[in-house]
Amino acid sequence: MPVGDVSPGLLGFLVVAAMGFALFLLVKSMNKQISKIEVPSEADLAKEDREHGEKSREPNGAH
Repeated sequence: MPVGDVSPGLLGFLVVAAMGFALFLLVKSMNKQISKIEVPSEADLAKEDREHGEKSREPNGAH
């Protein structure tokens, strides 16, 4: 090996591997959190729209 050559070596590999492992854990956690989100069905959305429409028609702008 010539005198001026520099290689990442074991330390570089360990840093990249640790970052990859951290990314894996982050994606796994994100998927867990996203699966907890409850998406309302179309029927629920239509019901909310109807309720909101009735409230906006009340006299004196009462909410």
